[in-house]
Amino acid sequence: MTNQVSSPSGSDQPLEDRVNNRSQRPTSESFKQFMASNWAADTSQLPDADPSAGYAAARRAKLSAAYPGERLVIPAGPLKVRSNDTDYRFRPHSAFAHLTGLGVDHEPDAVLIMEPTDDGAGDNGSNHAATLYFAPMAGRDSSDFYLDSRSGEFWVGPRPTLSTMSARTGMPTDSLEQLELAITKNSGPQAMGGIRIRLVRQVDLNVEALVDTSRINTSQDLEASDALDNELAEFLSELRLVKDEYEIAELRKSVAATINGFEDVVRSLDAAIAHDRGERIVEGSFFARARLEGNDLGYDTIAACGNNATILHWIRNNGAVNEGEVLLLDAGVEADSLYTADITRSLPVSGKYTEVQRHVYEAVLDAADAAFAAVKPGLKFRDLHQIATRVLAERLSEWGILPVSVEEAMSPEGQQHRRWMPHGTSHHLGLDVHDCAQARAELYLDAELEEGMVFTIEPGLYFKNEDLAIPQEYRGIGVRIEDDILVTATGGESLSAALPRTADDVEAWMAKLRS
Repeated sequence: MTNQVSSPSGSDQPLEDRVNNRSQRPTSESFKQFMASNWAADTSQLPDADPSAGYAAARRAKLSAAYPGERLVIPAGPLKVRSNDTDYRFRPHSAFAHLTGLGVDHEPDAVLIMEPTDDGAGDNGSNHAATLYFAPMAGRDSSDFYLDSRSGEFWVGPRPTLSTMSARTGMPTDSLEQLELAITKNSGPQAMGGIRIRLVRQVDLNVEALVDTSRINTSQDLEASDALDNELAEFLSELRLVKDEYEIAELRKSVAATINGFEDVVRSLDAAIAHDRGERIVEGSFFARARLEGNDLGYDTIAACGNNATILHWIRNNGAVNEGEVLLLDAGVEADSLYTADITRSLPVSGKYTEVQRHVYEAVLDAADAAFAAVKPGLKFRDLHQIATRVLAERLSEWGILPVSVEEAMSPEGQQHRRWMPHGTSHHLGLDVHDCAQARAELYLDAELEEGMVFTIEPGLYFKNEDLAIPQEYRGIGVRIEDDILVTATGGESLSAALPRTADDVEAWMAKLRS
């Protein structure tokens, strides 16, 4: 026997509805009529196409060429509950954002469907016609206007209509009420004349249920279908390995905002020093800039001082910021387009590096500079790591810390130097801070660099307080230097070069900002 809660009328109230018990929303017919009346007419004009629209169309054309004759389903994803009826700020899945050009908090539950057509009869001569499905703004004559706390305009503000979204994206749009038919019509094995579906999975469970039910009803092999979906995820990730002009421009905006955030942090250091959780002062200072100039943080800020800087993903940020220690700040602003920067600097809290801190800092800088100097089309991506870590191994050897020769450490059987830098030197950057993560190794790690690729170079050395393999004076120092690099036709461009990097420049920059 189960325990059930009855509503005031005595009927069983569904669990999902009980969150509304505290709302006391009026439901009288006279109220509904009054709420539907006396609203100003919408006289706004249709907007121009978004700057991203043409680029997104070109990306869809590349996707279309890869999967002729197949229906492609790319969901944005639903809202996620944070606390009862409070949702996290919505961010669409990166594949959806890439293919539609939509960023910020547009359209939870939206789905992009690319419907197969005859060869060349689709959008811009492609093999597919794209349609964007979403829940359009409810009219003010609808009770959803004031009752729906997730999508009603009274609760969440203005939302686009089908026509405005079509004008912005350059795609036809339709209501989510038509989604089930759009996904399932004529689906089935290609050998029997049906249309095969590929889906970006692990984004929207309701859309997955529609697709999987359709596959079951048409006797499709679910294991084989999962393999098709995985191939789609892989392709969409690899599609982002080379950035177009729009993406590069957005990354430049993200980097510029991030540099402003780093300046804000330096200005806040005195307040951080004065508080027993000064890392939170640092974190909050950068977050304010991210929200002011961008959409949000690209990832949780690492504001790590002293020994916390030796913890690679320290995001608790509840420690003190102490004079005489190094503050490792790894942070990035996500633009409204959802492209993010990813920059790290290791700053002397007092404004001056100690002799040992400078020693470590300059070793890491040498490693970063060596990797950057090698950037050019044709270099293997994996070589960046080898170049940077060899410099670190050489410095560790010079200091008497490396227990073996540099050559032995650099061999696959050695790697002793990695005790003090266990992470990789580079990762692709874009819509995700670790972009293109589902790409095949041969197109990522083993690939040759191409013009338009954007990635980080971020060597580091991390000497923990409890590490007895190093001299006492090195313990408690963590240093990482990270910049965002664009591959050009002739070499590399550091998008973050405006943020000081050398020890002398960092000290002068900090003194100027704190004076």
